Amino acid sequence: MEPVTLTTDRLLMRTVGPKDTDAVYEAVQDPDILRWTTIPSPYLYEHAHSFTHQLVPEGWHNGSMFTWGLFLPEGEDLVGMLGLTMRSMSDAEIGFWGTKEHRGNGYITEAVLAASRWAFSHMAIDRVEWRAEVGNAPSRAVAERTGFTLEGTLRSAIVHQGVRRDCWVGSFLPSDLGLPSTAPYLPAPPRKAGPSRP
Repeated sequence: MEPVTLTTDRLLMRTVGPKDTDAVYEAVQDPDILRWTTIPSPYLYEHAHSFTHQLVPEGWHNGSMFTWGLFLPEGEDLVGMLGLTMRSMSDAEIGFWGTKEHRGNGYITEAVLAASRWAFSHMAIDRVEWRAEVGNAPSRAVAERTGFTLEGTLRSAIVHQGVRRDCWVGSFLPSDLGLPSTAPYLPAPPRKAGPSRP
């Protein structure tokens, strides 16, 4: 499919291409991005080149990953990156990072909401899953502010810099935004408290 551009009150969300290679490369030199994401470390210019010239366009073309650069409309300063990676026909995993100079302004939360709404409304996605290495408090804060339901901890569920690590997992559903699902959703009944034992 062709790349989709989204706008929010404060952001222009568009695909990244060759003209954005330098900005992506410079942003990802931030130790916090390298620490908490599965981006290659050290992050070389060739990684940024491959990302903007091949990975992002191919993801849109074959429908496997939808990636947006998050830009301020005036001047198009890069404030972050967000991607939805398809895990099945109706499930996607969301990933994101924010540039150091623009953190703390709510831009990533705004983008997560916009991308999720688009996924639910236009791509028949019924579940957006968020994962982050245990300890990644900024990512967890974004998920919580957005309205994700935190579902627990998965042991040894991500690989980062050659090491398997535990991660938090959460979900965001169309109903969380008052939207219908493509398939009916029947939540599990609440667990009844059993009799207490002495």
